[in-house]
Amino acid sequence: MVDASLAQDAPLELSERAARRICEIMKTEPEGSLLRISVSGGGCSGFQYAFDVVQKVAPEDQVIERDGARVAIDEVSLPFLEGSRLDFVDDLIGQSFRFENPNATSSCGCGTSFSV
Repeated sequence: MVDASLAQDAPLELSERAARRICEIMKTEPEGSLLRISVSGGGCSGFQYAFDVVQKVAPEDQVIERDGARVAIDEVSLPFLEGSRLDFVDDLIGQSFRFENPNATSSCGCGTSFSV
């Protein structure tokens, strides 16, 4: 498990706001649940981010932790997320998780899909 608040080489950085929001979400889920972030083909730009609450971590998952928030990333999605930062924003448009992904060459307007 990688502590994203300490490790410089964590594949994904969780902002303080993202960690806080993940912890809020997990309060309503069964004990031991964590957020799975994955990348799949689709979306308006070629790839899309997906979020799921899961009960178990697969052996090949990379688990990142910050301030009690735990995020699992599968080995297929990891290269697409390497060096990214996940934040949580609350603005006039609404609340959402947002990625700052250095691997993306372009992304859609809503930020849920990207291309490499």
